[in-house]
Amino acid sequence: MELPHWTDIVKTATFKELAPYDPDWKIYLRGGLGVGAFQRIYGGRKRNGSAPPHFCKSSGDVARHILQQLQSMNIIDFDSKGGRKITSNGRRDLDQVAGRAAVVAP
Repeated sequence: MELPHWTDIVKTATFKELAPYDPDWKIYLRGGLGVGAFQRIYGGRKRNGSAPPHFCKSSGDVARHILQQLQSMNIIDFDSKGGRKITSNGRRDLDQVAGRAAVVAP
């Protein structure tokens, strides 16, 4: 997966102040989730100064870009009920990576 040139400066939501520090951006995929669902999952509390805080969605462009890259790698595909789901090849690849990580972990 190619990282875009803007990964070190982009905020993942309007309520965030800085770009994410973790170089490994994780996505947990369940069947039938689309861009809007990921916006809600990665959303959070927006501080409004002296006004009360409210929930705010995360960036749709970042989620859409990541999902499109995973789709071009054939890890995910469109679900018939809406959203996206993991393909059989993608599930196999993720299981292999998880198996390797379990062996390396102490």
